[in-house]
Amino acid sequence: MTIRLGVPSKGRLMEKTFDWFGARGLSLRKRGNDREYAGVVEGIDGVELALLSAGEIPRELAAGRLHLGVTGSDLVREKVAGWDLRLRELAPMGFGGADLVIAVPQGWVDVDTLDDFDAVASAFRRSHGFRLRIATKYHRLTREFLREHGVADYQLVDSQGATEGVVRNETAEAISDITSTGETLRANGLKILSDGLIHSSQATLFKSNSADWSDAHRATLDALEDRLGI
Repeated sequence: MTIRLGVPSKGRLMEKTFDWFGARGLSLRKRGNDREYAGVVEGIDGVELALLSAGEIPRELAAGRLHLGVTGSDLVREKVAGWDLRLRELAPMGFGGADLVIAVPQGWVDVDTLDDFDAVASAFRRSHGFRLRIATKYHRLTREFLREHGVADYQLVDSQGATEGVVRNETAEAISDITSTGETLRANGLKILSDGLIHSSQATLFKSNSADWSDAHRATLDALEDRLGI
């Protein structure tokens, strides 16, 4: 019986994940050519490597088809309802960091906080006859955050492309998006609300509570956690 470990299949997230495990004495590598989505774990028995997109890994963990997976903490919270009941964080990994934030036009000089934003949203609805639009790819996280802070007069619109550009294109009045430095937001005439941080994300190793955890699986997990020092 093997534990299935899902990791990002390409790019810097894959490389950083391989490096993180390598620094702890486990070698992760692709099997065969770059088009294959299976891999090899060396340095411990009973662990099978699956290469998936970072966006697929949360759903596979929640469904129990992966025992363990590496993905962004933002993706888990966005894609898995009740994630903290269905998954467990084993280790933050210290890379892939970015913040999910609420950003508004720099021209809104009197809007700095969520209270300010709430007032603007109410005034916008009264004057325009429809709710202020917030473009995002993170509907669940944004909705929950705004509900917690009492902001109600808005509508979420799905962002299919570069979210930072929608305000200039007049398809939304504000955005909720991931940023590492804020430079792209500023370049597009946007500013982050002073209390508009929704979630600070990073790559994280998660455990599925829904997967088959036989005694053999648990023994392998214990050995893996010892090797990783978690």
